[in-house]
Amino acid sequence: MERGVLVAGRREWLGLAVLVLPVLLVSVTVTVLYFALPFLSADLAPTGSQLLWIIDVYAFLLAGLLIPMGALGDRIGRRRLLLAGATAFGVMSIAAAFAPDAGSLIAARALQGAAAASLMPPTLALIRDMFHDPRQRRMAVAVWSAGFAGGSVLGPIVGGWLLEHLWWGSVFLINVPVMVLLLVLGPIVLPEYRDPGPGRFDLPSAALSLAAVLPAVYAIKQFADGGSGPQVLLGAAAGAAAGAAFLRRQRTLSAPMLDLRLFAGRDLTVSLVTSTLAIFALVGLFYFVTQYLQMVLGLRPLAAGLLTLPAAGAALAGSVLAAAIARWARPGHIVGGGMALVAGGFLVMSRIEADSERWFLVFGLFLLGAGIGAVQATASDLVVAAAPPERAGSASAIMEAATELGGALGVAILGSVGLAAYGERFAATAPALPPEYAEAARETLGGAVGVAARMPGEAGAALLDAARQAFTGGMQVAALLGAFVMALTAILAAILLRPARADPGGPTPRRPRRR
Repeated sequence: MERGVLVAGRREWLGLAVLVLPVLLVSVTVTVLYFALPFLSADLAPTGSQLLWIIDVYAFLLAGLLIPMGALGDRIGRRRLLLAGATAFGVMSIAAAFAPDAGSLIAARALQGAAAASLMPPTLALIRDMFHDPRQRRMAVAVWSAGFAGGSVLGPIVGGWLLEHLWWGSVFLINVPVMVLLLVLGPIVLPEYRDPGPGRFDLPSAALSLAAVLPAVYAIKQFADGGSGPQVLLGAAAGAAAGAAFLRRQRTLSAPMLDLRLFAGRDLTVSLVTSTLAIFALVGLFYFVTQYLQMVLGLRPLAAGLLTLPAAGAALAGSVLAAAIARWARPGHIVGGGMALVAGGFLVMSRIEADSERWFLVFGLFLLGAGIGAVQATASDLVVAAAPPERAGSASAIMEAATELGGALGVAILGSVGLAAYGERFAATAPALPPEYAEAARETLGGAVGVAARMPGEAGAALLDAARQAFTGGMQVAALLGAFVMALTAILAAILLRPARADPGGPTPRRPRRR
């Protein structure tokens, strides 16, 4: 360990285990709901619009409140915000599980998203407070990153098992015991830290941040669902206008909510971009993979989830390996190499056919997981190291907001490209259909599966085969685009981060104040 640097002990490593709990859970919550939709739809009978809000409102509030919550934690105390968020998240999970109607579930999901925004920034910021030795901090951030990436993969497995044995509300109730454990252990093993000179919390900045992110994420999601009309343009324009006003206000404040000087260094900016693109790749590809496993291969939810498990293991291995070799390798080489692995995973996925062996898919996901794990661990550590201790919460919030943006863009861009290719191939190869069936079958694979179920014998089988082949072709096109973007990012990251070095340590920092 570096001389003169405080070394983390047993309490800090136990604290890290506690900090991974909310990260894992929030990540699982994002993906597990997709498997529960058919079950809650049958029970609550939501309209099409209500179903979209059940899915999206959580992500809207989570993304919109990350930056204000990061700044709030710097001011009132990061542990205090984390524990308050855990309480709210647990309560709202119970409310969602027992929601009597669609409107109540939407409200519970909205408040759950707001609570999740208060959970995420303190976790990474507290790692900055607890681990002062650079080598230990890198390993701690690697574990944190693996929890985040692994949760996205574990969501389908957890959801599949619960839905095969319990009712749809169980996907929310699993949050409660984890939050209780966090509330019990958090005050014992986590330190408290707040900015000693924070300035006042600027409510107009919080409102502008929310007004910038919500319409932008809404526009992206509408575009991903096939929208291209005034709603998309107005959402994007409103978000851009509010974002510009937010940035102007930050330049005039003596204690800004978002310190724009953090972006002066190339390391932080490049790290944010690469992290955004890594999640872009993960979420964008899994949009297709989950449908491929269930509607092309015909697997049950649990079996489909289990096939993604190697990707979670690879993400953990990639994160830990990246932290271990950071002593000898430059961050640019690690990030560039990780992105190259992601590009390789996309290339493998671009060769998958409707009747391909399953090990081929698992191999592609393994490459993808290993690369994303390495990129996320290294990029997260560069972001945390670039921020002074009193701004660690804000820096963490920026990192997580970039992650949310990456996920939304992944579905919007890769999803739109793949679905467009699916529609063209389906129209060229599918048998003739009655007008009332043709549009639904041409739009999505799920629509085609539903139409095929209503058609007799051989006609339904022919339609289903054409839809599966067309969907696989669309996934191939999206994967090729992803491979190109990831390969280009690998080259640029290796060049732009070439001057960066892993933090070699420095003088002994002050200990965080424990309460």
